[in-house]
Amino acid sequence: MARVGTRGTIKPYAGFNAAEDKLQKAMKGMGTDEDAIIEVIANRSLAQHKITFFFFFCLFIQDLEDDLKSELTGNFEKVILGLLTPITLYDVLELKKAIKGAGTDEGCLIEILASRSSEEIRNINVTYQLKFGKSLEDDICSDTSFMFQRVLVSLNAGGRDQSDKVDDSLAKQDAMELYAAGEKKWGTDEVKFLTILCCRNKKHLLKVFEEYKKIAKKDLEASIKSEMSGNLEDALLAIVKCTKSVPSYFAERLYKSMKGLGTDDNTLIRVMVSRCEIDMLEIRADFKKMYGKSLHSFIKGDCSGDYRKVLLKLCGGED
Repeated sequence: MARVGTRGTIKPYAGFNAAEDKLQKAMKGMGTDEDAIIEVIANRSLAQHKITFFFFFCLFIQDLEDDLKSELTGNFEKVILGLLTPITLYDVLELKKAIKGAGTDEGCLIEILASRSSEEIRNINVTYQLKFGKSLEDDICSDTSFMFQRVLVSLNAGGRDQSDKVDDSLAKQDAMELYAAGEKKWGTDEVKFLTILCCRNKKHLLKVFEEYKKIAKKDLEASIKSEMSGNLEDALLAIVKCTKSVPSYFAERLYKSMKGLGTDDNTLIRVMVSRCEIDMLEIRADFKKMYGKSLHSFIKGDCSGDYRKVLLKLCGGED
């Protein structure tokens, strides 16, 4: 499955001809021409990369990905290889990386499972099973626990209502039940939050949020922050934010990955790579609206070298 969208910064290259993409020349000899690699890889769509892969192998009897791995290093390598990876497989590899090893990257699990469509989730599950010989749900259950685990499993099931139907009376009832499950009682009924937020269709949820604010005199996000904590709080907030605006959610993810002293390169790379052909133009616009500075300026001030060059290319402009 390719990254597709009219709001991306990376689009199919006009007049594309794989024979004219001088990638082998950029890698042979003593040095590597990183600028030439960026110019080709970050200016082609994923569908065009598939053609280049085939052409490269037929012409040189070499695997393009293996050659790039031998020539590139660090975060620059991660971005370039990510751009060559089909989006579903890219999500699968990121999820596996988030789970395996000593620690768990809960932020990655939340980000992918909360932001992808039901169809994308189904494709992820099939690909994960084929790639690793076990289900994503099993790996989630072995690596997480309690209510946070239940939210992730529910999102991973991809069972959200896909209709556009909005039932006004049910929306009011859902809002009342969320209020009763949180703000109105001692303790919190997390199951009620899970049931409504993970199952109702997105248009219906927007109506629920509207009704909730009338009842509670505050946004649902504010109530979640006061009633929940830790990974469960982060997961439920991500669901609410993605329901309202996926580009705004990713703008916030990018901002948090770069603000402060250190850089969360894993998140920065994953969002830039996974959204560049889908909705990066909207993410960029929301970033500036939300934080008063351009995404381009943040990347420029936070990264360096070829890593910065390729990210700026994916960003697509200074506005």
